[in-house]
Amino acid sequence: MAFLAFPRFLPIPSSGSCSLTPRTSTKCSRLSVSACAGSKREKDGVAILWFKHDLRLDDHPGLVAAAQYRSIVPLYIFDHRLLSRYSDEMLELLLFALKDLKDSLIEQGSDLMIRIGSAEKVLPELAKEAKASSIFLEEEVEYHVQKLVDVVKESLVSDSSLERRLSTVLWRTPFYDIQTLHDLPESYDDFKKLQTPLASPPSIAELPSVKLDLDWGELPKYDYLEGIMNASPSKLNGSWTFMKQTSAETILRERLSKSDEKNKVGFLSSYSERKKLKNSFFVTKNGNTVGGGAGAVLNALHAYLRYLEGTARDNWQELHDKIRVAESQEGSSFYTLFGSALCLGIISRRRVYSEAINYEKERNAGFISPFGYSSATVAAAVNSVSSMEWYWIMALRSQRNNKGMYSIRIWRWNNFLIQYTTVGDQGPPVLMVHGFGAFLEHYRDNICNVANSGNRVWAITLLGFGRSEKPNVVYTELLWAELLRDFIIEVVGEPVHVVGNSIGGYVAAILAGLWPTLLKSLILINSAGNMIPVGSYIPLSKERQTSSATWLGARFLLYYLRSTLRNIVRNCYPAKPERADEWLIGEMLRAGMKDPLSDSKTKLAMLREHCPGIMIRKLDAGDEESSFSGFHTHSIGIVHMMNVQKK
Repeated sequence: MAFLAFPRFLPIPSSGSCSLTPRTSTKCSRLSVSACAGSKREKDGVAILWFKHDLRLDDHPGLVAAAQYRSIVPLYIFDHRLLSRYSDEMLELLLFALKDLKDSLIEQGSDLMIRIGSAEKVLPELAKEAKASSIFLEEEVEYHVQKLVDVVKESLVSDSSLERRLSTVLWRTPFYDIQTLHDLPESYDDFKKLQTPLASPPSIAELPSVKLDLDWGELPKYDYLEGIMNASPSKLNGSWTFMKQTSAETILRERLSKSDEKNKVGFLSSYSERKKLKNSFFVTKNGNTVGGGAGAVLNALHAYLRYLEGTARDNWQELHDKIRVAESQEGSSFYTLFGSALCLGIISRRRVYSEAINYEKERNAGFISPFGYSSATVAAAVNSVSSMEWYWIMALRSQRNNKGMYSIRIWRWNNFLIQYTTVGDQGPPVLMVHGFGAFLEHYRDNICNVANSGNRVWAITLLGFGRSEKPNVVYTELLWAELLRDFIIEVVGEPVHVVGNSIGGYVAAILAGLWPTLLKSLILINSAGNMIPVGSYIPLSKERQTSSATWLGARFLLYYLRSTLRNIVRNCYPAKPERADEWLIGEMLRAGMKDPLSDSKTKLAMLREHCPGIMIRKLDAGDEESSFSGFHTHSIGIVHMMNVQKK
């Protein structure tokens, strides 16, 4: 039986200690899906349903549960902490989705209450006004949303003017019928062997007909909302906002003067010059992603799945045209087009999976082939939402069942889940970036030492590594550099000292070159890549196709690396080979391949010749007497330290 809620809120650990000490919290109600499936009103009182990233009526267990009360108050709060990390396009999509949600609720005899302000003020006031007995909200994995929910919960507990104590009910939309997260395997391959049954989407709940006499509010216009965001404490300063809006590729093109204005435009924006269709699925000014209400997004999904069939509908044809542009590699078009709608919860991952599988059965007389799907779009949709669900479960599990040395936090970047940790509450900020095939615990013996020396330390797991999400996108050094840029801006909030090893050093060096004002200094430990640029410039290109021979060769290379990884890693620790313990080997086998070694001696000579202004130190990896002994470098370690020149 899948549960709507778990016994308590997720712990939000303090960043000031190296130990993991969960924060205590009061218990929440625990409800099963089947217990809420009926339409009979089984509970007196009023339920508040707080919408955040679940802007739909379809496949909404929280709505099903809240509908059992005598009356329900659906609520959306424009809280700057929830909106601050949305792009302009996401804010547009949000308003379209909320308008459709409000209209749909009115058709059901209810309404969507709109409030603008801090959630910890809005909810207690509304609870008193509506005499509510329960608040329903979706369970989240992002740290900043968890923190907000925790603040709201504390405000409800501490408000002595409330006539009754509210029960807070967490719910989620389970993809799989999982009883507990504790015993789940960490490998997706091992998880698939369990053949865990899939949970089916429930039907739309019949809402109570009793509408309370309250001020339900109106949706703000985009300009008004933009003004609120500009005045909020979460608003970034102008220069940092401009940094986030300018891609690394755009900066490089401008510096190298290798492209015209056409190449500076987004890869889907060529469609923006066309006349907008009245029934287009692309409702924003940029028109890069599917949006609108739940019905429109579901219709767009049907069009996507039926790409091979052709169509006479103009909006379906428009979407088919954009699939061809968005397909930078096989299967990547789905997340490009539907990622934002999934992030806002306009459609659920479970609904996408259900629709895709049903269509596949329609194509094959009710049969699902064990050899793969008959349509590339079906495969793209199923694989995308299955991957998203798995990493969401792993993110939740990592916070509830933390087996590592450090508390794990989750940050959402470009709709992807990124793992990080932070230790220390005073001193200069330090960001540690791991090497290829590694993850944040690459620095597991350094984080506390550096923090205890009077620093605030962040360590991140890059997209595609470790337990951060691994979406079907084209991975480049520029993509990771932009990730680090946004992490510094959104999470750290001030310029940092960046430490990078191997490919992490290479990406950190690119970060310093493109956005130097974000760094106080740069420390490179056996950095990958060419320190001194050589050769001619190769034009940047979005065309990245993989041949069958390349694909097959990659599979053989992966098999070889997995079979020899143990010896490879131990050779990287000649002074202390025991550092390559079974846990490290297991994590690397689960997450990726080896970190490519560089020619340290040659690189050292080139640095001395071309970069006289930097400090260079040699060390033996694993040598505890070295001041940098904790950093997991290779056998001839080189540490480069330099001040970043701000232009």
